[in-house]
Amino acid sequence: MGMSVTISAATAQDAEQILKLQYLCYQSEAELYGDYSIEPLTQTLDDLRAELGRSHALVARLGDEVVASVRAAVDEAGTARIAKLIVHPRMQRHGLGGRLLDAIEGYFAGEPAAKRFQLFTGHRSEGNLRLYRSHGYAPVATEQVAPGFALVTLQKEPAAQSFAASA
Repeated sequence: MGMSVTISAATAQDAEQILKLQYLCYQSEAELYGDYSIEPLTQTLDDLRAELGRSHALVARLGDEVVASVRAAVDEAGTARIAKLIVHPRMQRHGLGGRLLDAIEGYFAGEPAAKRFQLFTGHRSEGNLRLYRSHGYAPVATEQVAPGFALVTLQKEPAAQSFAASA
């Protein structure tokens, strides 16, 4: 019998596994844009620990291994900014990214300050764009950050009822 993937809040002890997974997952993005200096590939362990302290992070585990992660924080305007949704390459295309996205939205749906959800991805990252659109996100802005590289910001409003109320 195979193990099932569980999703839970990340802990400080997960930081090293998250950083290694982040480095692995962002290789394809760096290759797609020809830029290996993107922040997820240059972030230090100390920077990640600080980021985890400022945000809410989730991990998906297969046994003891962290195979996916996402983090988010609500800003002063009430926008829950979702960042660094990563899934181990061998676990991709099985719905895990969507489960994590639903879980992080569910966490912030109960927050009165979360008036909207927002995230961004590169304009050529078709898999990411497809996932986000399938979860109700729509493009609201595009910013050219380098020649041949634009960031697409996507946004959605929270559901009228929380996941707990609809479960």
